[in-house]
Amino acid sequence: MKIKVSIHGIAMDPVTNSPVMLLKEVNGNRILPIWIGILEATSIAAKLENVKFPRPLTHDLMTHIFEQLGIKIPKIEIVDLRENTYYALITLDIEGKILELDARPSDAVALAVRTGAEIFVREEVLQKSQTFTDSPVEEKGEIIGTTEEEKERLKKLLETLDPKYFKHKM
Repeated sequence: MKIKVSIHGIAMDPVTNSPVMLLKEVNGNRILPIWIGILEATSIAAKLENVKFPRPLTHDLMTHIFEQLGIKIPKIEIVDLRENTYYALITLDIEGKILELDARPSDAVALAVRTGAEIFVREEVLQKSQTFTDSPVEEKGEIIGTTEEEKERLKKLLETLDPKYFKHKM
């Protein structure tokens, strides 16, 4: 069974100091935390907060390519959890032909927020994972990033980021 979810927020795990993407059931109260990379968190948060960068991020570029080719993304789905790794599928609609591509959940969600694609999680994934039944901010206290104050701080941080910090040297 597929459960429709929405992005509840991007938080920072105070223990690992890593970003966590929080997906919340649309018609329920379970929240699925997925630890993601800083670049993907930046991409998702930037779109959610309408932060503009002088040059397109990778997910913006991919979205633009899909638009130019007439490819639509109707949905993405988190389909499995194996050995602490989540797996997702991006559904492409190419002139009525449906194609599913393997992807990391963070990349799939980054594209979904840009295209308006629906986001689903398989029930088995929710059952395998550690889910919260209330907002982690209210329930756990240690997870930050989803209060209005934290959202504003994250937005300001994203607006002042220097892209040179995200480039690695070959």
